[in-house]
Amino acid sequence: MEKRMPSRRKSRAAKRRTFDVINPATGKALASYPIATAPQVRAKVEAARDAFRSWSRLDPKERAAYLLRFAEVLRKHKDGYAETMTLEMGKVIRESIAEVEKCAWAAEYFGENGPGFLQPELVATDAMRSYIAFHPRGVLGSIMPWNFPMWQIVRFAVPALIAGNTVVVKPASASPQSGCNLETAFREAGLPDGVFQIVVGDRTTATALIHSPVSVVSLTGSVRTGVYVAREASKDLKKVVLELGGSDPFIVAGDADLDAAANGAVAGRFVNCGQSCIAAKRFFVVDSAVDEFLTKFAQRMRRLRVGDPLDPTTDVGPLVSEHQRDEIESQVKDAVAKGAKVEVGGKRSRREGWYFEPTLLSHVTKAMRVLREETFGPVAPVVAVPNLHTAIAEANDSEFGLGASIWTKDLARADELAREIESGMVFVNGAVKSDPRMPFGGVKHSGIGRELSRYGLLEMVNIKTVEVFPARGTGEAAQPVE
Repeated sequence: MEKRMPSRRKSRAAKRRTFDVINPATGKALASYPIATAPQVRAKVEAARDAFRSWSRLDPKERAAYLLRFAEVLRKHKDGYAETMTLEMGKVIRESIAEVEKCAWAAEYFGENGPGFLQPELVATDAMRSYIAFHPRGVLGSIMPWNFPMWQIVRFAVPALIAGNTVVVKPASASPQSGCNLETAFREAGLPDGVFQIVVGDRTTATALIHSPVSVVSLTGSVRTGVYVAREASKDLKKVVLELGGSDPFIVAGDADLDAAANGAVAGRFVNCGQSCIAAKRFFVVDSAVDEFLTKFAQRMRRLRVGDPLDPTTDVGPLVSEHQRDEIESQVKDAVAKGAKVEVGGKRSRREGWYFEPTLLSHVTKAMRVLREETFGPVAPVVAVPNLHTAIAEANDSEFGLGASIWTKDLARADELAREIESGMVFVNGAVKSDPRMPFGGVKHSGIGRELSRYGLLEMVNIKTVEVFPARGTGEAAQPVE
């Protein structure tokens, strides 16, 4: 019987069921992955619901033991997991190794402290005994980005798991294998089937996860995606935890240690090639310090080594995609056309792959996109301001409010400034960073809710009031009073 060639329509449909992952350092495909369908997503969630019955009943200390073993597995396979991250999204290898280590740290922190966080809180009331209990919510769904492809999954999943929930995570389509590596690591740590699962796919997969029978939806992503996720989740009255990016101000006072500030500026702006929600993105420097700060900042930027992200001596790798590289280039061209001065860099690299030179811009104004938009790449725009009062006003003139960094020797004044800044996190004489011990999240369009610390864990539980009164011998029930 003669074989019939597949129709063009069927061929296109077949293509839509898979996607390629591209190495941003070379522009070449690494692997192809199938896109999970809505029924496949629902099957994963149903497996998680089955696993929840037994997982939620374990003593928190038993759940903690799995997390501690998970930390050991991460460190055991650290080099391989780090290489996968670098190949998938271009993070320089030493940052990838540090990311795996941070994941292990978070697992240890919640393994050691989570059971205590979940202890009931006694409250004095007119009842014989009153307490606040913290019970798991059920199956939690998560949609995660590519820029910290292991850390951002772990900082959601580990608190959720210690609280007794089960989770289903959709990793970014740019970095699916990093998510799959976490699933493998949990399995090696002995985690029961169905407790932690990865589902790979695209936007349709994410939407299917939102509309599946999960109790909470967590997203790290753009404002536009966050609005979409919140709207879709609200149709079933599901809670959301959203981390939606930032345009963090970096404020330099006239009395700042400018060497330390310049070092912090490089660390805060160029980590992960500038592709970080908490990267310093808008630099406000008091007039009396701006010239010297620019000089010191430029000197340090010129020392950054751009190159192969697998080379341990490389400081800055490629951007995650050609689109991201083109977007950064467009923002820089807009600034230059409107009067910005290029102090360092300013153009795409001639290297193979999606590289853009570390760029320092001065004479920046609010008319330029680099201040109005989140600049997700290796570009540092500097604005001279007359005083700290103006710096705070400029810093707050943003739809975002994730983190902020203040550089000054006047620590008492820094406390006052920290209260004035509209953000979820403020760092004085240090670059903004996440820490398992401290809550992570923002205000305004930077998101809803918190991750990490006890506060992040409490986003994942049902906070239940329990009041116990003595039994009445007459059998009469006490009448409620409102």
